[in-house]
Amino acid sequence: MELELDRTQLSGYETMLDTTVCQEETMEMIVPDACPDILRICDTEGTACLKSKESQEGRVELTGTARAAVLYLPDGTEGMRRLEVAIPFSCSAEGAQVTSGCTVIACPWIQAAETRLLNPRKVLVRIQIAVSVQVYAPVSEELCAGVSEPESAGVEQLVEPCQLYQVSAVQEKPFTFADDVMISGGKPEAEELLKSRVSLRCNESKVIGSKLIFKGEAMLQLLYRAAEGALCTTDYVLPFSQIMEVNGVGEDCDCEVQVVLTDTECRLDGSDGRTISVALGLLAQATVWETRSLELLTDLYSTAYQLEADTRPCSLKQLADRGIKNQTVREIIETGMQAKSVSDTYVRMGPVTQRREGERLELSVEANVTILYQAEDDTLSAVSRTLRVPCTLDVGEGAECACRCGVPGEIFAVPSSSGIEVRFQVDIQYLAYTRRQMISVSGVHLDENGVRDTAGKPSIVLRMVAGGERLWDIAKAYGTTAQDILQANDLSEDALPAGQLLLIPRKR
Repeated sequence: MELELDRTQLSGYETMLDTTVCQEETMEMIVPDACPDILRICDTEGTACLKSKESQEGRVELTGTARAAVLYLPDGTEGMRRLEVAIPFSCSAEGAQVTSGCTVIACPWIQAAETRLLNPRKVLVRIQIAVSVQVYAPVSEELCAGVSEPESAGVEQLVEPCQLYQVSAVQEKPFTFADDVMISGGKPEAEELLKSRVSLRCNESKVIGSKLIFKGEAMLQLLYRAAEGALCTTDYVLPFSQIMEVNGVGEDCDCEVQVVLTDTECRLDGSDGRTISVALGLLAQATVWETRSLELLTDLYSTAYQLEADTRPCSLKQLADRGIKNQTVREIIETGMQAKSVSDTYVRMGPVTQRREGERLELSVEANVTILYQAEDDTLSAVSRTLRVPCTLDVGEGAECACRCGVPGEIFAVPSSSGIEVRFQVDIQYLAYTRRQMISVSGVHLDENGVRDTAGKPSIVLRMVAGGERLWDIAKAYGTTAQDILQANDLSEDALPAGQLLLIPRKR
């Protein structure tokens, strides 16, 4: 006879792939006829825009566009000039468990960009693109919490409380932002917009009912050329707020929303030199984690009948720690010549690498710092350095960790006697979890004709407790109950000291 079991249905998402794809793209470009010849390349900065992401059997395909601004000094005229180049990219990530039904979270960024002058009218632009990729597959699992009517068959069951930390929802929402921003009256008017930089940050997210509400900021930094060739910067904070539909998620959950660019355009309004039109295409990608408490039937037996239990292994993901580590970077960047002023500074981050040292996890990320500055002889130059940013997490041995990083605030750069002193903060966001391996009962067959035979066996057994032995194992071995053993020995707890003699009454 099959015993009826109380079952719990678990639905969520399992991570099939978590990786970072790096790829280099190059493009040769002819200087437009309307632009002067190039004397010297000063700087190249790029922005990655995601176009599409698709899961297939065994792989993920990603496409997008890398938009780069090449700043150069022209031959024969004064003032910085700009070339604009759009380089399409496509890349893939392979994973044996990836299927066409998976959901993909993808966040592209530019790790490095450079331009080589081939001749005064031709350049070669090289861009290093990185894309962090997480692939989730919907999963549904049935776990047994116990036998429906254990008393009728004399069933004793071992039910263990567990906690499961799982992805309950993966959703996305495209949206746009468009506005006009003004250069303040305290700054000179713009003659040409040289480059724009957009940093996206989600500050707040929460679930109310079936709605995920998230708020964030697009931090816009502009570098422009004013009259007589002066370089000026101006910054804006553009707030956004959106609502995304999520289903089957409790309000007591952890939400992670990553917002990426799908398109970007910043145009200088030629009418006054102070109005800049901003249009951003954005994609919000949300991952919702929940902690679920459950009971799992891991073992059972009957004091009256013979029974057979079907079991299977199960792996329960449990939260070890999650948070943000703030690392302050302060460094002197040597320039080779005395810097008079700094015109622009930006940082591009590499992927986070991990190395295990016992219970400690050593993280490391490379920060590529670029500074555009004016030397004492009034020449414009750029210097780039790669700095290593270390971080240590105490997450326990065996814990797995998912990390990503960014530069959330302002970057400070000032000339010093030996170069340029740069200071900024790197935030490393981490999620550490462990996997608890357990055995779960999946089915029970009870033989109603197989009554336990206790004839000829003593009604009471005297037995010594071995080291590490559980009361449950002793009761199961002798076909009795843990409660009967506790009563016979006047004990109140399950903990048994090694070497103790126990009176073990048999069930009749």
